[in-house]
Amino acid sequence: MSTDVHQHLWPPAFTGLLRTRTTAPYLDGWTLHLHGEPPYPVDPADHDIAARTALVRADGLGLALVSLSSPLGIEYLPADEAAPLLSAFHEGALALPAPFGVWASAHLRTPDPEALTRDLGRGCVGLQLPATALLDEAGWTRCAPLIDAVARAGKPLFVHPGAAPPAAPGAPPWWPALVPYVQQLHAAWFAFRAFGRRAHPTLRVCFAALAGLAPLHGERLAARGGGRGTVDRDVFYDTSSYGTRAVDALARAVGIDAIVAGSDRPYAPPTVPDLGADAAVHALRTANPARLLKGAAL
Repeated sequence: MSTDVHQHLWPPAFTGLLRTRTTAPYLDGWTLHLHGEPPYPVDPADHDIAARTALVRADGLGLALVSLSSPLGIEYLPADEAAPLLSAFHEGALALPAPFGVWASAHLRTPDPEALTRDLGRGCVGLQLPATALLDEAGWTRCAPLIDAVARAGKPLFVHPGAAPPAAPGAPPWWPALVPYVQQLHAAWFAFRAFGRRAHPTLRVCFAALAGLAPLHGERLAARGGGRGTVDRDVFYDTSSYGTRAVDALARAVGIDAIVAGSDRPYAPPTVPDLGADAAVHALRTANPARLLKGAAL
């Protein structure tokens, strides 16, 4: 079954709630307002369920996993603001037609592992956390009750970029995606290596956007006393927006069997890296996602 582990699709009730808000995150019509990013004109077709279902099928996918986009910052809102948004997202996403599946999200000011366990039991394939929650040992410790719940359920963790800090005046629109998002993933990957794996030895984890290319720094890590170490076979990297050169480079560092296809649609179209072998494409889109998601009821 060909799989895309990383897409975003907002259910109607969720977008309706975003339009009732007057502080970020909120929608004014179809213009999204966030802290730290310029207003973003959303294409309504990107969140039209019938159109997206047809698009997924045209892409030849057997499964497309949608998640709450963590740059919205909903996980860190006060509980009375976050709860209805999280509920609307989960309810709407779990009701999407095949071939969609959904990553759960959780409130991070007052983590509730029991609520997460219920969402996993209802069909969520695993938990998405923002990289901003996992930048250091303290972050992995704060999130441990949620991560332990995922591990007990035998399901994976998906680490996605979180909210960006305000950009300097004059920064181009692409700045958040290319600077803070990548920096967050880079830091979260090293924090996982230093602290997270020790605390969660059986956890399967997938980093969006090739973990900000953090594994390519293995030689520098070794030179600074961190050791090269062995490749962690329970860590995966989705391709989000990257193409042949980046995927090829990361495959040389972690192995092709660690990389999974994740498009980040609608923010980027699916790409198929030209790695010179059909077996590599099969691994990215079929075999590797099956290993990442084993145990999830799909």
